[in-house]
Amino acid sequence: MGEISLTELEERAAAAGIDLSLIDIDSIKLPPGDDFGVISDDEDVYQEEQMDFDYGLGNTIVVDNLPVVPKEKFDKLEGVINKIYSQIGVIKEDGLWMPVDPGTRKSLGYCFIEYNSPQEAELAKEKTNGYKLDRAHIFAVNMIEDFNRFMKVPDEWAPPEIRPYVPGENLQHWLTDEKARDQFVIRAGSDTDVFWNDARHLKPDPVYKRAYWTESFVQWSPLGTYLATVHRQGAAVWGGESTFNRLMRYAHPQVKFIDFSPGEKYLVTYSSHEPSNPRDANRVVINIFDVRTGKVMRDFKGSADEFSIGGAGGVAGVSWPVFRWGGGKDDKYFAKIGKNMISVYETESFSLVDKKSLKAENVMDFIWSPTDPIFALFVPELGGGNQPARVSLIQIPGKEELRQKNLFSVSDCKMYWQSNGDYLAVKVDRYTKTKKSTYTGFELFRIKERDIPIEVLELDNKNDKIIAFAWEPKGHRFAVVHGDSPRPDVSFYSMRTAHNTGRVSKLTTLKGKQANSLFWSPSGRYLILAGLKGFNGQLEFYNVDELETMATAEHFMATDIEWDPTGRYVATLVTSVHNDMENGFNIWSFNGKLLYRTLKDHFFQFLWRPRPPSLLSPEKEEEIAKNLKKYSKKYEAEDQDVSLQLSEQDREKRRMMKDEWYKWVNEWKLLHEEERLQRQSQCWIISYGSKKVLDVYRTSLEIFFLSLKHTAETSTPHNSSEKSELLSLETWFCQVELPASMLSLPYIKPLKSRIFFSFSFLETSFISHSSLSKESTPCGRLTAARNPLHARDCSTDFAAASAFARISASIFAGHAAPTRVAKGLLYLRQAGKLAPELWIAMLITLGIKA
Repeated sequence: MGEISLTELEERAAAAGIDLSLIDIDSIKLPPGDDFGVISDDEDVYQEEQMDFDYGLGNTIVVDNLPVVPKEKFDKLEGVINKIYSQIGVIKEDGLWMPVDPGTRKSLGYCFIEYNSPQEAELAKEKTNGYKLDRAHIFAVNMIEDFNRFMKVPDEWAPPEIRPYVPGENLQHWLTDEKARDQFVIRAGSDTDVFWNDARHLKPDPVYKRAYWTESFVQWSPLGTYLATVHRQGAAVWGGESTFNRLMRYAHPQVKFIDFSPGEKYLVTYSSHEPSNPRDANRVVINIFDVRTGKVMRDFKGSADEFSIGGAGGVAGVSWPVFRWGGGKDDKYFAKIGKNMISVYETESFSLVDKKSLKAENVMDFIWSPTDPIFALFVPELGGGNQPARVSLIQIPGKEELRQKNLFSVSDCKMYWQSNGDYLAVKVDRYTKTKKSTYTGFELFRIKERDIPIEVLELDNKNDKIIAFAWEPKGHRFAVVHGDSPRPDVSFYSMRTAHNTGRVSKLTTLKGKQANSLFWSPSGRYLILAGLKGFNGQLEFYNVDELETMATAEHFMATDIEWDPTGRYVATLVTSVHNDMENGFNIWSFNGKLLYRTLKDHFFQFLWRPRPPSLLSPEKEEEIAKNLKKYSKKYEAEDQDVSLQLSEQDREKRRMMKDEWYKWVNEWKLLHEEERLQRQSQCWIISYGSKKVLDVYRTSLEIFFLSLKHTAETSTPHNSSEKSELLSLETWFCQVELPASMLSLPYIKPLKSRIFFSFSFLETSFISHSSLSKESTPCGRLTAARNPLHARDCSTDFAAASAFARISASIFAGHAAPTRVAKGLLYLRQAGKLAPELWIAMLITLGIKA
């Protein structure tokens, strides 16, 4: 039997109708040394990268070009070597060995050094290769593993084998979906699922599912071409026309984070390794790979302290991503912040621009323009305030300072680029004169205008706390959440108006909103004001063009919000990272209509698949917008077909539920007739106790169920004000064992309210019968029963049910005779407050002929 991959195994299982997710793979034991031809996806990487585990030599280096000394000078030379290399890492006991020539009893000019970890060995190689001990002895350091590769080099050169060209798959094939749907990926437990967002059919459409696909998280590339997974041996990218095939692997043991360049040309991987000496900082390794070839273009190694200057901090004090990409989609430049400098690299040679870093004393942060090779940097105040803080705009590769703004009494600073690179907003927190409090303002840079003018914006109440800020994508507006929780204000501003394009102006302020986050649609115009986490998932869908609210909704305990790349749909999430209950996601339309809801246990990641920029010219897009009705006819017809299909399915479902309902009613009627005589014989001869409670409930149920047919024929669907009330009755209805399918029928919902209130009155009356007030008298009971009719807008059926429940309680408590109750019922019937069918049913239950 030949070897088959795990993907082929899954395909064979699917063809045989076997669900591998239901099989406990770990419980299957193979004979020693036999894998039955099933190879692991990572077996070849394991064999290449795990050689140190097989031979135990991954932490050993060979130092060549040492002095050749006689035996009496061994100790001195060992002392010198040990002093040099013990500063880099911990050398194992007896981990330094210098071979000796048996004939001359002199050293051979090289030694072996064994460290506690491979990371320390790699660092020793990096730091000391080329180290000059003296004029005649320059160290040549190699990993001992390297010799295995050197030995595999053939003695004679042979030209490489020329492989025939095989056309690759169309990795953008998913963009040709006839329904113009978008994809998204979710992670829940150990499963990873990719779906189409099929909003027309109000459900997700599965594309691909795989268990244990990644060991931590997945990540789409910025243009949606690849899906990246993370493993112990490194990272991998996947893609294809009809499924997800592995396209390339990137070997980087113990990788923790990955990051793509904006144009998808490069992949950055990061790992952090604990040192042998706990007093030392973690060892950081960063590799930059070519995505297509898998080749390492540049690596960076050092202690965590070397990569943790500035930023907010991440793993081991390192802010991720360490390298930030600039220059738009060309992937020409990337940079990192260091101590008193910013190092900018170009990808042509992966070396520093101008072979030196940009000096910036005490620089705290920098951020690239999304479209141009320009970055903004922030330097705080120096010299106790004698030297002001500043924000500077630097253009690469010339490192020319385009604009600078000095800032005084600065407590903190945050920079926000607009998506087109047209504007830069700098939020500045300043100290008051007393230094006891701060206030906030904005410095607004107009990047594309001559001399880059700057405007200062202060809120109406400059002491308001800024909770959130967001630019409109591809637009000129921005929104600010400011004020005090739990009901801050939301203000909208524009960088231009119809009368004045060069001044910022306020559009409106929304007072007292339950919001702590802002989420603009990727296409602009629409915005979601969201109260996440502690605000219990309040959502407001807002049209900024019309300055009006389109809808308000709630996704209880929502933790995240993600717009799809087209701005047509938006997902609200409850992830297990922040909340263990109700994990899952809701999909909404842009105007706030809930389309469908999906619950997933242990759900923790949701990502829309990004779309590349449109290939249409601005002129073509404008033409389509003008003739939108012409182009939309086709899709409107398709939407109508889907709507009719869904309507038919819905009607069939309702028919089935109705049939089930009538079947249940008929069964109950038969039971009712069988027990009629028994009920009439014992209905009024009941002593106090548990049996009395049981009959009280049973009698009331019988009265109501006798009138079900009348209710179904005369009732109308409940109005919106009853919705929340009906939801609270679900638990009660389960206690009377009604079928779940019956509860969703439109003519059952009004009945739920009637039964619930009747039982509430009945239970209250019975429990308190021993200490009844004047209202406990028969006449008082009738009056109290009728009072709710005037205080509440209810149907006649509900009124009768409420009255009769109270009257029944009086009878069972011994405070009223059946004949006197019958007179009360007659009064209600003559007053038009009791339907004929209910009147007759009640009299029958009381044992009185109509």
